[in-house]
Amino acid sequence: MALIKTIRGKTPVFGKDCYLAETATVIGDVIMGDHCSVWFNALVRGDVHYIRIGNRVNIQDGAVIHCTFETAPTTIGNNVSIAHKAIVHGCTIMDNVLIGIGATILDHAVIGSNSIIAANSLVLTGTIVEPNSIYAGIPAKKVKDIEPEQTAEMINKIANNYLMYAGWYK
Repeated sequence: MALIKTIRGKTPVFGKDCYLAETATVIGDVIMGDHCSVWFNALVRGDVHYIRIGNRVNIQDGAVIHCTFETAPTTIGNNVSIAHKAIVHGCTIMDNVLIGIGATILDHAVIGSNSIIAANSLVLTGTIVEPNSIYAGIPAKKVKDIEPEQTAEMINKIANNYLMYAGWYK
C-alpha cells in the first residue's frame, strides 16, 4: 500500500478512481483529481507548500513532485504525463502536457498547454514554455511549433495507456 502521510495538519486528498502503487509516496498538502496514477517510487511531497493536480494525470516511476517553502507551489493541469524520473518543482504545468523521461522543471516555470518537454531537458527557473511547442536541451529551448492535433495524439495516447495500465494493477 502506498505511503500517504499527514504533515503540518495536511492530509492528501484524492479524486475518484486513482491508482497509487505500493511504493508511491504522497505527503501533506496535495489535492489530486480523478483518474490519476502515482507509480512505483514516485514522490509527491506537499510538505512546504501546496501541490494541486488535475484529472487524468500520471506520475510515473521515480518522478518527484515538490515545491519551495512558502514561495513556489506546484500546479499540474489535466491530462498530463510526467515520465519516469522527471522532477517537477514549484512550477505550473497547464493542460495536455508531456514531461519527458528525466526532465527537470524548476520553480516559477510555466509549461503551456499542448506542449512537450523532451527527455532529460532542464527548464530553468521562470521559463515560460509557449503552448503548442516542443522544448529540449540544457537549458531547454524551443525546438519547434507543433500542431495541437499532433500533441493531442501523442499526449492522449500516453495518458490513455496509463489509465489502462492502472486498470491492470487495481
